[in-house]
Amino acid sequence: MTGHITEKKQLNTADGPMDVFVSTPSGDVRGGVVVVQEAFGLTGHIQRVCEALADAGYIAVAPALFHRCDDQVFGYSDYDKLGPVIMTMTRESIEMDVDAAFAELERLNVPVDKLAIMGFCFGGTVTLETAARCELAAAVTFYGGGLGDGRFGLAPGIESAARLRTPWLGLYGDLDEHIPIDEVEQVRVAAASSPVDTEVIRFADADHGFHCDERPSFHAETSSVAWARTLEFLEDHMS
Repeated sequence: MTGHITEKKQLNTADGPMDVFVSTPSGDVRGGVVVVQEAFGLTGHIQRVCEALADAGYIAVAPALFHRCDDQVFGYSDYDKLGPVIMTMTRESIEMDVDAAFAELERLNVPVDKLAIMGFCFGGTVTLETAARCELAAAVTFYGGGLGDGRFGLAPGIESAARLRTPWLGLYGDLDEHIPIDEVEQVRVAAASSPVDTEVIRFADADHGFHCDERPSFHAETSSVAWARTLEFLEDHMS
C-alpha cells in the first residue's frame, strides 16, 4: 500500500472536454490502468477503484464516457434517464475516449508496455473489445455483458474474445441474469483460442455488480477474492 493522490480534471477530445478521475500513487509507479465506468457514470465506486489501484502502485485514469451528454452520472435505479444516454454510445466515441485516457497515462510518463485497462458492467464490455483492438499489458473485465450480441456498436464479446491481443481476465457471477452462464463458457473457449494468456473465473454466489459497494448486489467475499486475483493478474503481466 503506497497511498494515493486523487484529482478530477479535464482532457481535451475532438468532441469537447471530458472529465476524468486520476489517482496517482504516492510512491513508485508500476504502470497505468484505464478504468472504464459502469453504465452509471463516474460514481464514487469508480473513484474508489482508481484509488485502490493507486494504492497498489498504478496510476489510474477513469474517463467520463458520457461527456457528450448533459447528464453524466446516474443513480442505480435511474434506468429511464440512463437509457437514452447509453444509446448514444458508439464505437467511435468509445474508442476516442479510451484512447484519450491512454494518452493521458503516457503523458504522465507511463511506458507503453505498462498500460492496462479494466472495466465494470458497460465498462467491462468496452474492456474486452479494447483488449481485442489494442496490444496492452493486461485487461480485466468485471461482468461485462454483450457476449452473445454486440452492444454500443461493438462486436459480440464472444467474437472479441477470439481475437484478443492483450492478456485478459474475465470475472463473472453465476447469478447474473444479464450474462448467461453458457455465454460465459463460450467466451472462455473463444479466449483460449487467442494467442494471449486468458482466464475466466465464475463465482457461484455472485450477481451482476458484485464488486460495487454501492449496489444491493454487492458481495463482499466475492469482491475481495476477485480484487485479489485482479491485482495478481496485473502484477503477473506488468512486472
